[in-house]
Amino acid sequence: MDGEAFSVTVISDLGQVAPEDWDACANPGGYQPARDPFTTHRFLRALELSRSVGVGTGWEPRHLLVHHGGELVAVAPLYAKAHSQGEYIFDHAFAQAYMRSGGRYYPKLQLAVPFTPATGRRFLCRPGYEEEGTGAVLQAMAQLARDNQLSSAHVTFCTAEEAARGEKHGYLHRVTEQFHWENPGYACFDAFLAALSSRKRKTIRKERATAQCFGGTIRALTGDALEPTHWDAFWTFYQDTGARKWGTPYLTRAFFDLVQEQMRDDVLLVLAERDGQPVAGALNFIGRDTLFGRYWGAIEDHSCLHFELCYYQAMDYAITHGLKRVEAGAQGTHKLARGYMPSEIHSLHFFPESGFQTAVARYLQQEGAAIRHEMNALTEFAPFRKDREGD
Repeated sequence: MDGEAFSVTVISDLGQVAPEDWDACANPGGYQPARDPFTTHRFLRALELSRSVGVGTGWEPRHLLVHHGGELVAVAPLYAKAHSQGEYIFDHAFAQAYMRSGGRYYPKLQLAVPFTPATGRRFLCRPGYEEEGTGAVLQAMAQLARDNQLSSAHVTFCTAEEAARGEKHGYLHRVTEQFHWENPGYACFDAFLAALSSRKRKTIRKERATAQCFGGTIRALTGDALEPTHWDAFWTFYQDTGARKWGTPYLTRAFFDLVQEQMRDDVLLVLAERDGQPVAGALNFIGRDTLFGRYWGAIEDHSCLHFELCYYQAMDYAITHGLKRVEAGAQGTHKLARGYMPSEIHSLHFFPESGFQTAVARYLQQEGAAIRHEMNALTEFAPFRKDREGD
């Protein structure tokens, strides 16, 4: 790059950036499906327009724009957080320790996609500006934290490559765990089953058969096949799951209307219908090489229907459309028996107070060793045949 300086500005409304300018960084080349649907302008703007984020939610936008020579070369979805909800890489232990030491942990800075435990690029750079753009964002975040006397700055669900860059800029690298299903190129679902041990293969076939006996039909819908009435049903499912899991659903009803208007090609909605009425559903977002499972809900309880809609239908779709993996969201060692394997999840953390930074560094070193030990142990219980090539 030439010697011209990189400048960083902060905006509180994504409407201040043209969609094509943001997406030139978030989705270079304009390919569809986008590499990561969650960092596109249309997704992040839908969160704002629907008031799922903003004043009163604990997620206040502070997006970063990096310019070089008058050109927007990097962007980052940054938020001022008033709590630690909706993040899925939890820092409650950090918050409690910080407050016990007499500090005020909130607000903090969070570079993330709200309510979305899915790995993807967080430093969204035009091709050729990855090093400079990432560095500018990391430096700006640290400076914002210092200037505003904030406790910390965090980057969650970043890529491994971004985590390595962050470490060079003084951020702490944290490793946690999720379960992902990998598709090496299966020709069909039966080809996946053939890779499993006989006992696991029989279990999955039994679960799928049981799910299909709920008394209705299962449909996978995307694009123009989706209708507003489908979102009415899914909103009911989402509210029920949200109320049971975290008290108050994060997304508003208006968000799903915006998805219907602007993002229906980005989603796969799997519905179980009985007597013409949806009784359960699973919402997925479609990436360029990954299907991201996000929400599930039901108004009737049917054995194995959750496994079918959330896991097996997603795997079927990935195989049919040549996607490399399925990320089925946070938590859940029960996914292991269904072919979802332990995968490293990366995040970055910065504390302006040097003593606390040092203490967290020691904690993360111990935690990371424990996580990797657990991943190795869980891998021993993988459902795949031991005589597979490469095993």
